[in-house]
Amino acid sequence: MALVENFLPKKDDWYATAHLEQQLKDYAAIGEKLIWQRQAIFLAATILAAFYVDPVVSFSSYAAVLFTEVLDLVLSRRLRRWTDGEPEKSFKFLRWVMFNTVASAGAISLFVVLITLQQGPNGHFTPLFFLVAASLFAAVNNHQLLPALFLRLIIYGATFMFIATWDLIRLSPPINSEVWLQFFTVAFVLYFIVDCSMVFLKLYRQGLEHIDELRQEHEKTKVALMAKSQFLSTVSHELRTPLTSVKGALELVRSGVMGPLPNNIQPAINTAARNSKRLADLINDLLDLQQIETGEMAFRFKLVNVRELVSDAVIMSKPYADQLDVSLSVTNADEDIFIKGDVDRLQQVMANLISNASKFSHRGDTVTISVSRTQNRVRINVKDNGTGIPEDAKERVFGRFSQVSSSDLRKFSGTGLGMNISKKIVERHGGQIDYESIVGCGTTFFIEFGLVLPQPEVPSVQPIS
Repeated sequence: MALVENFLPKKDDWYATAHLEQQLKDYAAIGEKLIWQRQAIFLAATILAAFYVDPVVSFSSYAAVLFTEVLDLVLSRRLRRWTDGEPEKSFKFLRWVMFNTVASAGAISLFVVLITLQQGPNGHFTPLFFLVAASLFAAVNNHQLLPALFLRLIIYGATFMFIATWDLIRLSPPINSEVWLQFFTVAFVLYFIVDCSMVFLKLYRQGLEHIDELRQEHEKTKVALMAKSQFLSTVSHELRTPLTSVKGALELVRSGVMGPLPNNIQPAINTAARNSKRLADLINDLLDLQQIETGEMAFRFKLVNVRELVSDAVIMSKPYADQLDVSLSVTNADEDIFIKGDVDRLQQVMANLISNASKFSHRGDTVTISVSRTQNRVRINVKDNGTGIPEDAKERVFGRFSQVSSSDLRKFSGTGLGMNISKKIVERHGGQIDYESIVGCGTTFFIEFGLVLPQPEVPSVQPIS
């Protein structure tokens, strides 16, 4: 193991220790993925060598290579199950990888050397080709761990040089002979393999650095998002209390409880009351959005009767529709239909759909709310006869702080958050929200949920006294 220890990274090498776990897992994953490809290559080389050289030497060498493959497979599976990420274990696993590298590269090199010795001085094309294939395979697929790659290439390089110099030592040929040509060709091939290995290693390390940069940016984004959410929550809560007092006081003044108002003051009070309501709606929407983003919005799921849900939503939305001179018409189901949901949050969605349909309807129009049922789905439709929505506006309809019409001529203002919040609430219920619209003819928004069949009540049996 002393030879192996010389190739291990030092524990004070930041780059090596910071990425060692990822490199080990990548190395093991590639090794396990390509195991059958390697076996096919080894077996083909063994059969060729057995037929043309020596079957005993060939299959004995293949058995040694196969044994090292089993060791690699066992280690790869242990690495895949390793999850604690302890640095000490990283270096322990790396030592085993290095040991297996010596065993594997040594078995392959022994196989090649034995074929060379069996051939005699005839160029050694076959063993050299096998060694080139093994070296390129290592360069392309084993570049994740520099110590393992470096050690494997040293063993293969030594084998290359043995094959190239064996005939030189035995034959002492002149410089212009083919034996020397083979020697220089082997040296060139070695340079080529080392260069390929460095290229793949550089690309892999660039990938690791890029992943690190993305991970750091992700952490910064998470911190910024958390800071934004905390700031938004704090500001919204601090604003809501005094705004509630201001809004309540303005409503009291408008109602005349505190005495009649002069005619020249009434319009200003009305404007202040409307704007205070808009500001209160914005704060409530911001708080809802912040709770949804952070996962803090509580949902209390229970069995919900859709008929009652729609009826209650129409009753609560009727005063607003009356202000706009819009009628609400309900076509409810003939039977009780149940879904699983949070009544308050679903009422929030229904109020948003009905208020939007009322806002964008013409005076004297009717907004129709209907319930339909398929085999296992429930759909609630809210239909208006307004101006409709353009075909390319879906992202704006369900986006944040966006509305279909952002011009100053838009008849009604809003926060631009209502549909986005409604979409998130419906999706949290496992449902779907969408719309169908024709410009100039109106829009139908719908929400769909999975049907829930209520469990029949089991009558209690009274004991006979």
